[in-house]
Amino acid sequence: MTEHNEAEKDRADYATYADQVWQGSETLLPHLSGAYTGDELVRLRPRVGFFPAFANVAAFDTGDGVVLVDSGDFRTAAQLHTAVKAFGAGPVRSVVYTHGHVDHVFGVSPFDKEAEDARSARPEVVAHEAVAARFDRYIRTAGYNSWINRRQFGVPSLEWPTTYRYPDTVYQDRLSLRRGELTFELVHARGETDDHTYVWVPELKTLCTGDLFIWNTPNAGNPQKVQRYPEDWARALRAMQELGAELLLPGHGVPIMGAERVNRALDDTARLLESLCEQTRELMNAGHRLDAVIHGVEVPEELLSRPYLHPAYDEPEFVVRNLWRLWGGWYDQNPAHLKPAPEAAVAAEYARAAGGALTLARRARELLAEGDLRLASHLAETAALAAPTDVEVARARAEVYAQRALEETSTMARGVFNWAAAESAAVVEGTDVATELTRSPEGRKRAGGMISVGVVDDEDRCC
Repeated sequence: MTEHNEAEKDRADYATYADQVWQGSETLLPHLSGAYTGDELVRLRPRVGFFPAFANVAAFDTGDGVVLVDSGDFRTAAQLHTAVKAFGAGPVRSVVYTHGHVDHVFGVSPFDKEAEDARSARPEVVAHEAVAARFDRYIRTAGYNSWINRRQFGVPSLEWPTTYRYPDTVYQDRLSLRRGELTFELVHARGETDDHTYVWVPELKTLCTGDLFIWNTPNAGNPQKVQRYPEDWARALRAMQELGAELLLPGHGVPIMGAERVNRALDDTARLLESLCEQTRELMNAGHRLDAVIHGVEVPEELLSRPYLHPAYDEPEFVVRNLWRLWGGWYDQNPAHLKPAPEAAVAAEYARAAGGALTLARRARELLAEGDLRLASHLAETAALAAPTDVEVARARAEVYAQRALEETSTMARGVFNWAAAESAAVVEGTDVATELTRSPEGRKRAGGMISVGVVDDEDRCC
């Protein structure tokens, strides 16, 4: 088989797989775990190459070198460089960051080094002006970001990076780049981040969304990360819908091919966000507390059933909380929470009133057996705060959070609950969180079955 025919076969195989994901008969796991990541780009159509990885990269043959949209993370940087070289379209002239998350900006260094070795100009990195401020913040809060990402992804050894490739060219609202025979229209949109860019290539009817579309419920809630902007995000989806794209290249997940499918995916995602925004605003305007708002918003289940809107990373309940934070601040309207006593002191009082922390822990186990995991968590957490070194209390807390993790759909919830289970398992076993997170299934059973899983699958992991 000739090299051309091999490339056509690879493109057809990947297109078939992408169609199966759209139909719901295949999952994203092969894509996100690197099954289609190789030393060559997938040629989706003339001039368009695609690097399918956990974080995708789009490559465009402009006739005068290559423009990349995003650059992936450090794990795939060398392979991306090899694949782009094999693309045969010349050197990389520009790299557009769709936003500053670390899984999208760490693949530039091999191209920079290649240019330096050849004593030629480095690729021009283009991004929204807020990307630089994000990198500055990441450097100043590296410790905090290490901790929250360890917990979210179950990786106790994770260290947040402190060195970044800053943009060479920045823009504010819109920027039109002409490279060779192609035009790249960069548009700023707040959504998952405040520094987001989507890219429209009109000559190819191709749209690069970055993380404004990720084959998951939009990452608009993320409880451990900075503010998200669900309403602005929905507006951006509507604006992208008006473009009439025939090919959508997402920040994560497989491409969407065909104008009808692209339109439907953008419309469904916008409708989900719009519904959450409208309901949240209505309940807030009616004077309800945050608690009533969270439990009063009804999620459009028919939208969550779409293969590209499953709540596998973020989830609607977290989006509602983020809207409250955006529109209403941090106060949840419970007066006791405005200037609260220390949590441990409150827990100690509850435990004394109940007859001891162990009484609370036992009731938590009863609630767990009854299937009321939310209420069981409250009691288990209160008991552990009141008696942090009590082994039986710790055992109950570990069991509650392990079960919660098993029943959650989103990476974010599972990460927090698994970490909590590991904390208490460490009290029981006299170990530490890292040990408990990395136990084998057999080891977890020997330790009382207290931890459901350790590190999450790449299928569910995102930024």
